Amino acid sequence: MASATAFMGIGVAANAKGIVDAAPEKEVNNITEFQDVPLFSGSTKLGNMIFIAGKGAHTEPFEIKAHTEIVLQELEKELKKAGSSMEKVLKVNVYLNDIADYKAMNEVYKGRFGKKPPVRTTVAVAKGGVPGDSLVEMDCIAYV
Repeated sequence: MASATAFMGIGVAANAKGIVDAAPEKEVNNITEFQDVPLFSGSTKLGNMIFIAGKGAHTEPFEIKAHTEIVLQELEKELKKAGSSMEKVLKVNVYLNDIADYKAMNEVYKGRFGKKPPVRTTVAVAKGGVPGDSLVEMDCIAYV
């Protein structure tokens, strides 16, 4: 009995090793570097899943509707580069510099992800919590 168990254990270990060796490698796009060292990627893809880094709007006009439009356009560009689309987004995180901008952000956001919108989390960060001069930042997870 012990030898049969040992034999089956070896088979399971061999199969598990084969699975690990066959795992796909992640793909990255638009790498941002800091002091010549990779810091983060604009997007990462593994299998059919795509993870888009936070996008902000660091330009005039400094108004929430304009910034929301810019951010959504940047998300869409990154999704297309990765082989996906706004309709294939599963999850969006929205970071507002000021919760008072929630309604105006929603006016621009609504309908941008098709008839089956993704789940979403929206938080307001402490004043100055969104990096740079952006009034809103968004990231998302999608599929191909």
